[in-house]
Amino acid sequence: MQPTSTHHHHQGPRHAARDGGHAGDLNRIALVATLHCLTGCAIGEIAGMLIGSALGWSNGQTVVLAVALAFVSGFAMTAVPFLRPGFAVGAALRIALAADTASIAVMELVDNALMLLIPGAMDAGLVSPVFWGTLALSLAVAAVAAWPVNRWLIARGRGHGLAHCHS
Repeated sequence: MQPTSTHHHHQGPRHAARDGGHAGDLNRIALVATLHCLTGCAIGEIAGMLIGSALGWSNGQTVVLAVALAFVSGFAMTAVPFLRPGFAVGAALRIALAADTASIAVMELVDNALMLLIPGAMDAGLVSPVFWGTLALSLAVAAVAAWPVNRWLIARGRGHGLAHCHS
């Protein structure tokens, strides 16, 4: 899928690693990809937790909403920049889905498992330091869990490596 505007390609992370690039470069790219994914996940996760808690929804309903919004915001953070240089919406979404699905899935699995497993975290309420502390901790642990997934995918030209190849 070529954009309608002039678009320059560069060697992606896979090429850098294969062509004498350093593991440090791959680690840095994986870190940036993980932080990018964490930002999108956190936006959706926090919005879902706020909405579900404010509406008095059950833990299950709140988690479903938070996960859905995390995927939407995560994909949007990757797809929107591709729309500016002229990619079609469908092409931008395909890149985002390919780039972010595994990372977001790992983050959401870890994040929500911790939120549900830490006693009282989900029921602490929006003004409680327990709620916010647990949410911050769970997002941090989720990012640590997603980093090796992102690194592995990027080293193989997949995951965020696909987004870099199109940027």
